[in-house]
Amino acid sequence: MTQYYLELSEEETNGISHKFYAVTTEDCSVTIQYGRIGTDGSKSTSSYATPQEAEKMALKKVNEKKRKGYTEAIKGVRKKRTITRREIVSQPSTIKHTVPIVWKFNSGSRAFGIFIDQQTCWVGNQAGLVYKLTPEGEIINQYRFAEGVKCIVGDSNWIYIGCDDGNVYDLSGKIPRLAYEINENIDIFWLDIRNGLLGVSDSGGTLTTINYEDECQWSAKSAGIHAWMVRCDEDGRIFYGDSDCVSCFDGWGNGTAIWKKAVSRVLFGWLGQEYVYAGTGNSNVTVLTRQGEEKQICKADNAVFSCAVSPDEQYIFAGDSYSSLYCFRPTGERLWKLATGCGSAYSMQYLDEKLYIVTTDGSLACIDVSEAAIEAVMNGQTMTARKITAPTSPTQLVASDMLEAAPANTAGIVLQCIKEGAKLRIKVVSSGYQDWYVQFPRNLRQEGKFYLVDGIKEASKGGFYRVIGNIYAHT
Repeated sequence: MTQYYLELSEEETNGISHKFYAVTTEDCSVTIQYGRIGTDGSKSTSSYATPQEAEKMALKKVNEKKRKGYTEAIKGVRKKRTITRREIVSQPSTIKHTVPIVWKFNSGSRAFGIFIDQQTCWVGNQAGLVYKLTPEGEIINQYRFAEGVKCIVGDSNWIYIGCDDGNVYDLSGKIPRLAYEINENIDIFWLDIRNGLLGVSDSGGTLTTINYEDECQWSAKSAGIHAWMVRCDEDGRIFYGDSDCVSCFDGWGNGTAIWKKAVSRVLFGWLGQEYVYAGTGNSNVTVLTRQGEEKQICKADNAVFSCAVSPDEQYIFAGDSYSSLYCFRPTGERLWKLATGCGSAYSMQYLDEKLYIVTTDGSLACIDVSEAAIEAVMNGQTMTARKITAPTSPTQLVASDMLEAAPANTAGIVLQCIKEGAKLRIKVVSSGYQDWYVQFPRNLRQEGKFYLVDGIKEASKGGFYRVIGNIYAHT
């Protein structure tokens, strides 16, 4: 038996495709299998008079593909992606007073990912460690991933973490599940998810969208590079920013920009209810309407690497490269500037008069930004932060393909994996549901297999279901 295996990555109208071409000879037969990497593809077998004739035909087919750009590869081994991590040359603040920190958690490595809601505080760092804490700073859970964390985003009932290796995991159940696999040709800078639609910005200034079946929808190239801003809204619009501009795209469309606004050196983005906020290397936060009109400029003293707003957008927060935080009014008036006391903020989020930041020294800090607390520190009062240290016990790498049997008497929704053409799809078996696909981890899909899930929910857009909670094997 002789085997040949080739791969090809090429640009298509809806993004970059990755294809394979495999040829196997056995005695007098030649089997050819080809298609997109990640699928079974198509297969055909032909018979020839002698083994020598079969081998000659196999070589002919292989050489034809090589002339078209295919190269020899090892099945299952893909080229390691280019990874660009955000680097801030963080300088100590020159401000006398420090923000009133309520508690500070030391994650152990530079921290990029943050997500805060009423029940939990999430932080992910460059070492691939992710911690789930209560709003009071008590550790609930921890995970370890193979690569560093890019960011953590919330999408209704789901929490997603994006890693340097291009894997995006759903953290909503007790076991993190692989939700998206971003192709290795994208040097990921930032990502966001809304209604199951993933938006990815990269080093080359390209915005790529990926649907709930982990299929590329479209890619759009900007005139700029280093796209650190991508934010998705409930209406399917994607707000994107790079070294050249801030743009708005119809995420469910074909990649055409709705509007573009010249804003140079965008380093971070935030999306409020009314306005779009871009932190820039020009030492400001540029405020735009959702229609692309400039509303205000909030001036900082150094490059702005992160920003956030209160829900009513009456307070605009920013973090710079000199370990300082700012608060502005919507008019652009600066209310205060204070030192962080724990490095420069890579990202931030506001909730209930608290500003949460993740920083260059690996901290997740909970800061009291109420008027009373800020006034107190400006008048010279100090607050002693409660310090929380990460557990020293080793954490095993996440095994996202682990599938447990459902505990006895577990209630839920039954799903099944079926094959349609070359693709494995998931559909609902339980009665009372539409004949729609279900967003489901690719690395758990096996043809004919049944699954039990805690629940499913109809997507706000797109006509598909999304799994809520845990996934079990079902017999």
